[in-house]
Amino acid sequence: MIPPEIIQEVIDTAKIEEVVGEVVLLKRRGTNLIGLCPFHNEKTPSFTVSPSKNIFKCFGCGKGGGAVQFIMETQAIGFIEAIKSLAKKYKIELPEIQLSQEDLIAGQKNESLFILNAFAADYYARELLETNRGKSIALSYFKKRGFKDRTIEKFNLGWADIKEREFFDAAIKKGFEQTLIEEAGLSKNRKDFFRNRVIFPIHNPSGKIIAFAGRILDSTAKAPKYLNSPETAIYNKRKSLYGIYQAKSSIRKMDNCYLVEGYTDVISLHQAGIENVVASSGTALTDEQIGLIKRHTENITVLYDGDQAGISAAMRGVDLILAQDLNVKIVALPEGEDPDSSLKNMGVEGFKKFLVERATDFIYFKSKFMMDQIGNDPIKKVTLVNDIVQTIAKIPNPLKRSIYIKE
Repeated sequence: MIPPEIIQEVIDTAKIEEVVGEVVLLKRRGTNLIGLCPFHNEKTPSFTVSPSKNIFKCFGCGKGGGAVQFIMETQAIGFIEAIKSLAKKYKIELPEIQLSQEDLIAGQKNESLFILNAFAADYYARELLETNRGKSIALSYFKKRGFKDRTIEKFNLGWADIKEREFFDAAIKKGFEQTLIEEAGLSKNRKDFFRNRVIFPIHNPSGKIIAFAGRILDSTAKAPKYLNSPETAIYNKRKSLYGIYQAKSSIRKMDNCYLVEGYTDVISLHQAGIENVVASSGTALTDEQIGLIKRHTENITVLYDGDQAGISAAMRGVDLILAQDLNVKIVALPEGEDPDSSLKNMGVEGFKKFLVERATDFIYFKSKFMMDQIGNDPIKKVTLVNDIVQTIAKIPNPLKRSIYIKE
């Protein structure tokens, strides 16, 4: 147990504006701060933080409380885990608590899933760095992609070997129950879910591991190239962005978020110093993912492959972004290239310059792209104008709409 006086010290030390500010983009309004509520989707901010009272309150959904309650709600953890999280943030030393094997699977289900996923990530990391097959197959793959040791560690990259139940047996030996392992999507019928794949852990905005993605390296295999964890009590694909935990501070600092398609694109750009970048975790872009970005910035730059298929994919998601009143630019990469290959070909400084020079407002980009497709055909031009107007109609801001319509 944590002594009551230590718990009170943590509560008294935690500053609500700092705790909330790691998750929500806050703006000053008088003596308070306002932002978009992280607990429900909204277009007009109704979420208020009062530094003087050290509390938060959403007048839309009704949630409110102090720093501990905010951590409990956003991270889906219990009171003691929230206290530990805040103590770590504010460097308050807690008494050493020894957990038995039974303690690992005790408590709330969500906490147990977080603990299991943390164990799994450590397990896959050891398989990558400490086993012969991990080093010869997976680590060499990451090194060929140019990933440095600190990058591999930063993103908790790992390796799942080919054996059918190696992870399952290790988790059972550690004290986790079969039902929990299967509920987390890490095994099925006592067989490991991820086998013979490099592993990309997926974090929530607070840094807790909520799921995994596995990439097969054998190009001749009939299995899918990527395999993602099934949805669980702590993982919802629609609400998750790969790299958001590592990127959120940079997104706020740069006031812009780069949106890419792949896991390795995110990692490569981070390593090059472009850290305000996320990917949609193998799903089509969703309203919830856009809302997650909107908590940190109102500006999104979409990077997609320069061929027609890549640009068309970019366009499908942008209407959703515009509907949430964000500013959207698009960068079309050279044909046949992705962000990772473009970075390698242009070099870091060349690629950064390319991103700045080629970033084009989406409405203008879409107009030019479609005009290039239709030529001088007047009937197709009418269709184009209707299409563009439908896109502009998604924008909630009437002034912004009127300017685009005029153009």
